[in-house]
Amino acid sequence: MKLALQKSPIPASQAFVVKYLKEAHFDANWHFHPEYQLFVVLRGSGTRFIGDQVKPFREGDMVFIGPNLPHLWRSDAEYFEGRADYWTEGIVVYFQEDFLGNAFLQKEEMHRVKHLFQMACRGVDVVGSTAEKVKSLLRQLLKLDGFDKVLQFLQILHVLAQANCCQPIASLGYTNTLKASDTERMNKVHAYVMKNFKSSISLEEAATIANMAPASFSRYFKTHANKTFSGFVCEIRIGHACKLLVETNLTVSQACYECGFQTLSNFNRQFKAFTGRTPKAYKKEFAEPLLI
Repeated sequence: MKLALQKSPIPASQAFVVKYLKEAHFDANWHFHPEYQLFVVLRGSGTRFIGDQVKPFREGDMVFIGPNLPHLWRSDAEYFEGRADYWTEGIVVYFQEDFLGNAFLQKEEMHRVKHLFQMACRGVDVVGSTAEKVKSLLRQLLKLDGFDKVLQFLQILHVLAQANCCQPIASLGYTNTLKASDTERMNKVHAYVMKNFKSSISLEEAATIANMAPASFSRYFKTHANKTFSGFVCEIRIGHACKLLVETNLTVSQACYECGFQTLSNFNRQFKAFTGRTPKAYKKEFAEPLLI
């Protein structure tokens, strides 16, 4: 069984850890750990799971998440096919809340940073000019050592703490009820849904994969994911539809059936409930013309 609670321990000799990641695909395991984590996607696309939120990700996606908030960046299927033209890149920073001492956050000057850390309990979506600035600072951070490295990281926290465009990720009141032993079960369910969402998804099959009776699995999933299993599958399908509408020339009807919906009317209804827009309006607002 994977050890979910200490995915990236920080050496006692270091205040924090910063890593440049380059792999065929991002780690596809649902996990959580006691460190804070700041992560930016430099290359790659897929579906992001943080707390009870499911959302597509692409280059530039940046989040700041607090301790023990479950998360997973599952790359799109093509990243698992061994193709030379598909790979992922990112920068991640791990640190403990007391990385500068237990009393540091209690000082008056650290009020905004302390508030940022409190927000991170739900996860923070970093967007716009703030994300661009922090991404640049993270690239520089990789090249620094010693005290300069610490100063640069403090500057990053300052920029995040001053931003007014950051958005919460998990629902208000969301609580991680998972134990380390639950992560393997949830990983199997996630893998099943991601592999099959374009066709038929069965609650009974998911329950079998989780080694549970259907009724028990239904209650278990809702408790830990803060949504029904059918709602979770719907979010995956809508997220993929968003990607298709933005990045391809597929029509709304084609995207509907490509992402696993059986009727166009249900697709339109679910899409608007999830995004606040009709598929047609979403495509018009966000899609970029494809160069031929």
